[in-house]
Amino acid sequence: MDMPELQGKVRKILAENLSVPEDQVKAEARFQEDLDADSLDLVEAVLALEEEFGVTIPEEEMEGVKTVGQAVQLVATKLGVSA
Repeated sequence: MDMPELQGKVRKILAENLSVPEDQVKAEARFQEDLDADSLDLVEAVLALEEEFGVTIPEEEMEGVKTVGQAVQLVATKLGVSA
């Protein structure tokens, strides 16, 4: 899997889990401020990402993730996908 494919999959999963249109899920979009996601929404989104990609994302790693782009980068790092 390459980075553009990964970005597309992550955006689609986040859009579904946060109930927002996929075109709003941009790299610079902030979860709370721009996508109106609360902590429960984020937990569900992380679980969906873990299931889709077969990775484990500890809570402490998600604490610093504030934007969609940071979430994509975190998953990419877990999968060994380079930019």
